[in-house]
Formats: sequence, structure tokens, C-alpha cells
Amino acid sequence: MSRRLPARPNLEHLRTQAKALLAKLRDGDPEAARTFSEHLPEAAALSPEEVRKHGFRLADAQGAIARKSGFAAWPGLARHVDRLRRMEGTWGFRSLEVDGTTMPGAMLGNSSLLIDGDRFRMESPEATYEGVFTIDVEQVPHQINIDFVEGPEAGNRCEGLFELDDDRFRLCLGLVGSKRPERFATTPGSGHALEELVRKDHARPPAVGGGTPSAGAKTGPAPVESDFEAVLTPTHQKLQGEWVPLELVTSGTPMQAAWLPFGSRTHSGIESKVVFGGQVQLHAKVRFNESASPMEVDYYNLAGKAKGSISRGLFRWDGEETVFCMSASGAARPSDFKCDAGSGRILSRWKRKL
Repeated sequence: MSRRLPARPNLEHLRTQAKALLAKLRDGDPEAARTFSEHLPEAAALSPEEVRKHGFRLADAQGAIARKSGFAAWPGLARHVDRLRRMEGTWGFRSLEVDGTTMPGAMLGNSSLLIDGDRFRMESPEATYEGVFTIDVEQVPHQINIDFVEGPEAGNRCEGLFELDDDRFRLCLGLVGSKRPERFATTPGSGHALEELVRKDHARPPAVGGGTPSAGAKTGPAPVESDFEAVLTPTHQKLQGEWVPLELVTSGTPMQAAWLPFGSRTHSGIESKVVFGGQVQLHAKVRFNESASPMEVDYYNLAGKAKGSISRGLFRWDGEETVFCMSASGAARPSDFKCDAGSGRILSRWKRKL
């Protein structure tokens, strides 16, 4: 699905482009003749002068615009843009199934998908995701590729299938690291998510820009991943295995209790991965300073918008439970386990999965 369209493509604008291209050709514009030669098979063997005298019509100019945009012909481009227009608006979640498990309906009421052209923002209690997507409506079933720009999955892509029927929108996505599904279904361990959405509003949603790519660290030396290549400490060893969340607070806002059963934290060697609802929230190499009090912990982020950066925090044992308090990537280490509103910190409490 290699497309070369502007953001939020508009069919009337593309028709105007085709009319302008034809007018320029008839006026003898060499660049217009070159566009016809490069993108219209009937003009490929003609000289610029022959292109100008050939008598090409508006349908030919539309064909050249379509091929220049990455489509085989104008009707395919028109179907593509029409489908994007029909996808625009605000959508609510009717159901969500991940790896064969249906999420409780109560978890979905506060989640929305907002689409403007080929840009989106997904708002949910656990995180906000922004990015861009491409579709291929020539495939059956239709295909979609989603590139995350902001949020926990920033820098990642997932591939999937979609169906659109007026005010009903169905997606089956391969979560990051999984292959594109072949059908609208999930099974245990498939790494797939099946989403059923219903339209809440037809209007173009405001302020949906697809996010802003991270510019990375602006000052100071870049973090060195090799600094995290170390033997397992006693804390690493005790943490090995899978953990389930008891509490997750982000900048003073607790995650809804209904979401907690769908989260997990896995420690393998010096790496840790946190997943909620099938979405990776954290993947990092972990380093402990066990001589500090309270114990200090550093993440070298391996995925998402923070990839390649270091997050600093504190760690403690509460009996057999673990508590992490982490500052935002690049921010100073917290001095306590508080997680106030606006702090940018994440406080999490975990117990070992039985």
C-alpha cells in the first residue's frame, strides 16, 4: 500500500488538479508533458511535443494523477478517498476481543476513536494514541496499516483488516509484533484484536493531527544501551516471571479497576514488558541500584516514543508486592513515591501471577 497522497485527501481537490494538469499541457507546459509521460502508459513512448499534440482528455489527466498518487487508475483512487471520507468522525467501542478474550463492556464506555482524513486519535482510560493510517480498498477484505506517532506505541506499526458499513466499523488488527490477521477473529495467543465500533458523530473531529514525531534528546550525550548489559542482581532474579497489576496511577489519575485484570508485567533476564489490553505500554532493559535507599531503578526504553531514552525511578518491596514510581523519560528521578496530578509520574503496584 504505497500511496503518495496529501494528508486528508479530497476528491474534488484531486479533480481540480487533473483539470489544471490538462490545461497546462494544452498551454505547452513542459512539466505537465513530463507528468503525462511518466505516469500515463499511452504517453510513455511519446516525445514532449507529441504528448502536447496527442489530444489527451480529462480522463487521461485523471489517470495520470491517479498513477502519480500510487493507484492503478482513477476509479481506485476515487474509491480510496471516498472510503476515507466515510470513515471520518467519532466512533465508540461496542465490543473488544483480544487473543480470544472478550473485554467487559463497562471498560469500553469511555473509549473513542476520532478520525480526520488519514489521521486518528484513540482516547481510552489507559492511554491516548495518535498516528496516521493507510488503507487498501482493492483488497478483499480491505486492509489497513496503522502507524503510531504518539502514545505508548509511538514508532510502531500494526497491520489489519477492516469493514465499513455506514455507521458500523469493524477492525481486526495484528498487535505490534504480530502478523496481519487473515479473518475477523481472534484466538488465544494469536496477537490479534477484534474491535467493533459504532458511529457517535459524523462531523470531522477537531484537533486530530496524527501526533508529532519525537525529536529525541536535544542535549547531552545519548544514552548507551550497553550500560544496561549486566549480570542479574538479586532483585532481577526475584522479579523473574509474570506479575499482575494491583494499582496503576498516571499523573495522579488511577486506572479504572475494571482494566487492571487485563494487564501484565513480565520480567525476563534484565528486560521488562508491560501489556494492557494487548497493547505494549513498556518494553525496557532494567537496571537497579540496590545500594540506594530507597532503591533506584532505571529503564532503557526499547520501544515506543521513548525508544532509546532512559526513564528514572524508585522501587520497593511491600512484602511480596512490588512498587515502581517512574518519572517521564528524560526527567529527574523522583525523590519519593508520590504521584500527584501533573507530575508526569507513573506509580504501579504488582503481585506475582499465581
